[in-house]
Amino acid sequence: MGIVDDLQRARIAFERRDWAAAYDRLTVADGDPGTVGLGADDLMTLAMAAFLLGDIDACIRALQRGYRLRIDNGEVLGAVRFAFWLARVHNGRGERAVGSGWAARAERLLADHPGDVVERGYLLIHDFWRCVDRGDFAGAVATGDEIVSVARRHSDPDLLAQGLVCKGRMMMYAGHVPEGLASLDEAMVGVAAGELSPVFAGSVYCAMIDACQEVLDFARASAWTTALTRWCDTQPDLVPFTGQCAVHRGQILRLHAAYPEALAEFEDACRRYAALGYDMAAGLALSERGDVLRIRGEYAAAETSYDQAASYGYEAQPGRALLMVARGRPTGAVASVRRLLAETHDPVHRSRLLAGAVEVLLAGDAVSDAEEAAGQLSTIADEFGCVGLRASAAYCVALAALAGDDPDRALPQARLSAQLWGELRAPYEVARAKVVVGRAVRLLGDEDSATGELTAARLTFAELGTVPARQEADKLIGRSAAGGLTGRELDVLRLVAVGNSNAEIAVRLVLSDKTVARHLTNIFAKLDVPSRTAAAAYARDHDLL
Repeated sequence: MGIVDDLQRARIAFERRDWAAAYDRLTVADGDPGTVGLGADDLMTLAMAAFLLGDIDACIRALQRGYRLRIDNGEVLGAVRFAFWLARVHNGRGERAVGSGWAARAERLLADHPGDVVERGYLLIHDFWRCVDRGDFAGAVATGDEIVSVARRHSDPDLLAQGLVCKGRMMMYAGHVPEGLASLDEAMVGVAAGELSPVFAGSVYCAMIDACQEVLDFARASAWTTALTRWCDTQPDLVPFTGQCAVHRGQILRLHAAYPEALAEFEDACRRYAALGYDMAAGLALSERGDVLRIRGEYAAAETSYDQAASYGYEAQPGRALLMVARGRPTGAVASVRRLLAETHDPVHRSRLLAGAVEVLLAGDAVSDAEEAAGQLSTIADEFGCVGLRASAAYCVALAALAGDDPDRALPQARLSAQLWGELRAPYEVARAKVVVGRAVRLLGDEDSATGELTAARLTFAELGTVPARQEADKLIGRSAAGGLTGRELDVLRLVAVGNSNAEIAVRLVLSDKTVARHLTNIFAKLDVPSRTAAAAYARDHDLL
């Protein structure tokens, strides 16, 4: 009677998501000297409880026993289910060769089994990832469609949700972002309705939020992160998915410029991922941590974080390239972003690189390339329609326009960026856009408005502790005392002072001869000097060189 009670209590505990109690009861029942051990169904429950507690080794042991029991009993479809899970768990831990072996075994078992069975749909999940790994995106899309079709025929909510996720992500990478997000929304219906098993529910939650973050759909990401946090909180012993949850919370906190809290979340995520052996995920958390540290001006710590991410196999870009620029190494940074852009073709992943690439290219004086990158980002943002991406694109277009000495084009884009970032409650990004507004109106001759915009931005940077941005704002505000010269006019004056001709200045600053002449006219008027020689003397006397 004791083992029956333990099994019943274990099953009840599992249903109420008390994974520790379920695991303990099943372990006691399994070790009862008066029994032959757990049956296959209870071994699957034990494996899932162990997985949800983060004990992957115990999960694998239970799955292996369940597989052997199904094989011994001649239950092929049951054995296929255990083999599917063994492949999934090993793959999730980065043991791809072992995972592939179990997937192949499951396919071999099913090859001789006639009929349309739902297990074929589960094995298609492994086919989907194989297509992705070898870059066969058309094959991945077709496989995702087939998974959904099998799931609908067999009314299997777990498989349906997984198929919709696969299909949605591939649609997004093909550039059909609204349609892809709609497919993911449909997958979330099953999660919200409580139709999915815990492992599939957690996986779908995380896939949805990852997709939103990839296209800067912060409103959707924030809503689903809140839902995921509530879901995790109802399971106090849960270990998987809590790392993802911490990363997603950190990303939202970073957006809102709550940097200490964001760092705490990323560090918590690193610990959780490392405990599970999820190296690539730990690399993502370290990359996000490095980005926050870079923004705050903690460059050595940021570089360490990026290095740690690399040790896990995660390339922390474009953050590392932006750090190189901040530390005075623009040439290497430009080489990095050129390589990354050459390697990255799908619009989703490309959109994540382009904003950083624009800043790096401008730092390396590759103005025309930066303008092209900003244009690409603007096109993608218009197609995707996500507010965060539109805000980022407008900012980049404004930056590139300023570098091309076109304040009339820069100003409305910078104002649009500030407005959109404001809608997302992103104070750091709003302040960065205000700096560009200030620079643009200064080029248009409105020094009072420029000083007002720059001072407001500087105050925000000071409050947020973003030292590099504050220092840059300080420099820009200080330039107003240099005879009222704009940043570009100072660039021209410095080149005049060291003996460059108008033609040489035009080449150095990538301007037309006519634009250089206009700048000189403005410089002479503002400094009240009659000639190039007098302007050079002014620059030397006022420490502007």
